[in-house]
Amino acid sequence: MADILSLALPFFGLIALGFASGKIVRIPEDGMAWLNFLVIYLALPALFFQTMSQTPIEELANARFIAATVACTFLTFVVALLFGAWMRKGNWREATIAGVVGGYANVGYMGPGLTLAALGPQATVPTALIFVFDSTLFFTLVPILMAVTGSEKKGVLNTVLFILHRVFTHPFIVATLLGVLAAALHWSPPAAIDRTLEFLKNAAAPCALFALGVTVALRPFTETPREVPALIAIKLLLHPLLIWALLVALGGFSPTWVYTAVLMASLPPALNAFVMARQYDVYVQPASNAVLIGTIASVLTVTALLYLIERKLLPVTFFQ
Repeated sequence: MADILSLALPFFGLIALGFASGKIVRIPEDGMAWLNFLVIYLALPALFFQTMSQTPIEELANARFIAATVACTFLTFVVALLFGAWMRKGNWREATIAGVVGGYANVGYMGPGLTLAALGPQATVPTALIFVFDSTLFFTLVPILMAVTGSEKKGVLNTVLFILHRVFTHPFIVATLLGVLAAALHWSPPAAIDRTLEFLKNAAAPCALFALGVTVALRPFTETPREVPALIAIKLLLHPLLIWALLVALGGFSPTWVYTAVLMASLPPALNAFVMARQYDVYVQPASNAVLIGTIASVLTVTALLYLIERKLLPVTFFQ
């Protein structure tokens, strides 16, 4: 148990430090701009590029793993979407963001830091694959659903162009694709650039976790709608359970890849849920509250999952 706490407490401790700093030190939210830039455009892209470029190309083409994890994420989204539509009396725009809350884990800010700390460098490839394909899924689904259910009509062509722009200009996805290309070509950057990327990679997790804590702290907290606790339960409990069950049932995956997928699915709602809510000006406050409550609740659920993994109590086959 001491090993689990020594892993989980520093991880969540950085989020707590960021949260406390955001609450105590009254720096305007604009003061986060350069730290967020470092995390989103430099540190995490360096992490994904370095890892993907140094991975044998055959490991990056694991179609069964990609299909299984994306299918579970999509199913979780659908469950949360339908539940949100029921609770919001058929308001499908609000239900769409509720679906994002229930299905989109914080795979960007929290995923790499947790999986690499818990499982080592061998977890980076499945971490990057899950991030890329889960993000692509939601960058595609949300604009389509908002276009279909909203009063504004962008048209098919404009919607498709918007989706392509969101996917292929996201720095994490661009870095991952460049890493895959480098791996395919067996190309390595010059020593000076490689060392710079190493510095940035090492800064990714601590900066991302601290920035997450501050960002959550700066969000106002008001009365939480009745459906939010259930959406958080879908995210923290149903999502990892589905992914674990499907990967174990399919078989043929290494324990590290199974554990990585389950850990990524167990993460709280992504900050992108709030970003998307604000972008479409719908379900903004509930999404903000869900990110805050989900992050706090994940301290218990993720720590419990880490305990199961560390003690080898989470089977990776039904026939062991």
